[in-house]
Amino acid sequence: MTSTHQNARQRSRLDLKTVLETSRVLIEAKDVEFVLENLVRISMGKLLVSRAAILLYDDERSVYSVHAPKGSADLKKVKTISLDLNPQNLDHAHLELKDFEGKTDQLSTLFPGGVLFNLRTSTRHLGFLVISQKFTKNEFTEAELEFVESLCIISSTAVANSRIIDQLNQANRKLDQRVHELNTLFDLSKEFNLLSNREKISSIFKFALMGQLLIRSFFLIYRTGDGIELLTSSNFSGSTSPDMLQRLFDNTKDITLVNEEISESIPSLKKSGINSLISISVQGRKIAVIGVGHRANEKPLTDSDYNFLKSLANLAVNSIQRTFLLEERIEKERMEEELLLAKSIQNRLLPDPVPDIKGLDLSAITVSSYQVGGDYFDIAETPDGNHVIAIADVTGKGFPAALLMANLQSMLHILLPFDITLTLATERINNLIFKNTPSDKFITFFWGKYHHEQRVFKYVNAGHNPPLLLRKGSDEFSELSEGGLLLGAMESLAPYESKEVTLEPGDLVVCFTDGVNEAQSDDMEEEFGMDRLQDVIRKHRNDRASDIRDEIINSVNHFAGGHQFDDLTLVIFKVY
Repeated sequence: MTSTHQNARQRSRLDLKTVLETSRVLIEAKDVEFVLENLVRISMGKLLVSRAAILLYDDERSVYSVHAPKGSADLKKVKTISLDLNPQNLDHAHLELKDFEGKTDQLSTLFPGGVLFNLRTSTRHLGFLVISQKFTKNEFTEAELEFVESLCIISSTAVANSRIIDQLNQANRKLDQRVHELNTLFDLSKEFNLLSNREKISSIFKFALMGQLLIRSFFLIYRTGDGIELLTSSNFSGSTSPDMLQRLFDNTKDITLVNEEISESIPSLKKSGINSLISISVQGRKIAVIGVGHRANEKPLTDSDYNFLKSLANLAVNSIQRTFLLEERIEKERMEEELLLAKSIQNRLLPDPVPDIKGLDLSAITVSSYQVGGDYFDIAETPDGNHVIAIADVTGKGFPAALLMANLQSMLHILLPFDITLTLATERINNLIFKNTPSDKFITFFWGKYHHEQRVFKYVNAGHNPPLLLRKGSDEFSELSEGGLLLGAMESLAPYESKEVTLEPGDLVVCFTDGVNEAQSDDMEEEFGMDRLQDVIRKHRNDRASDIRDEIINSVNHFAGGHQFDDLTLVIFKVY
């Protein structure tokens, strides 16, 4: 190998490393401006250009706003730019300004010999990265253009993710505003049964004690889910540590007069002049304790006074308890709204609709056991016109599994444009997951590339349930199991292995997660198992892929009595 070729390979590896490291930083970034600044600086450094900026499309005004301008004082004064481009131009990865004479005059002046790099996601155009010609005035090489195009793909995903996070934050701010408005309305009420603000309830309770019973020293403690909390007090000094509050709560039985033994055990009572402790119960469960001192007129409290005090405290405590229940309900509604939004975001990460692949009848579905889940499938076109088919299962359920699933989806789509083998891509994905996730989190993963012209399916199985291959005219299944360790379990020590299978018309492949074969019966004593799964596939092998999918799901649901304890995902394709 010549030194020139070695240098080229080293530069290619360095570029790929730069892209991967940049992708990790940008995908985790939550700030759009941070993403744009990094894209501009890295592109300028790589291409040796003097001017660069980001143009983000403003849907409302149909203009491009200028962000992260670099290299010119005049450029920093420009706020918006109008571009008269044909919509077909937005399908290109990059455009040279010289090809748009008369339509990009302003840009051509600011960026002589410039190039526009398209910033786009799979669903929309976001804008452009625009750069001037090189310092040397040399033409950009193909490798340099591809490098910046890759950065633009990564940055576009990061910008889209950041905008989604902004939408989440806006939703949270709206919800906080609604809670604030509710609290404001509740503060207007002056009766316990209409109040939802504990400070107001405590304040009314405080003034009632002072006005009706002339009591100047008192406290009210309340049992919350986190322990004992001091809600309100007057002239109560000394320690209010959690241990002291807990002892006060535990030592009070109905009406307890403070004696020398209690005073020595809890010095704060004697120091504050508290001589009576009263417990408050709701539905037979003690939830609060009141401590009161002598009356201002020195008259002792009578039985009638204690009854009035206890009745007043019951009203206050019942209202206080209702405020906690209200907060729990609001928090539950907040979580439900966030879960619905998270589910919507997660659904957008899955291909919808499932793309058509030449020569295949293809169907796929994922059904989460929670609002969000850790199962994943993907069907994506590769640069050579073929398709990658993937399925995965993240350990656990809920938000942690969903976040790890989203990371896997991002890594797969970042690597998709690069011309690397399935085995090498799997190794890199595994190392990234291993380095960036806890030791108890891992992913079973299967993916393959289908070459539709040759009907060849080349796959790698990283610890996933082996998909089932049923050949036309045969009742015996083959398992697609060649590969290596599941993702994230340990750093790649041995290379992953791949295998090719040639598919003929009538051949059927069923990919599934363990939510199918490990589904539990209604009595929790038996699993659905591989035999039942294979029987369903044999029985409906001549049906369409979507019908086979539905029959498997119906059989699992019937077996489990309608209960779903794990995420369930199927990817089924038939050759025709």
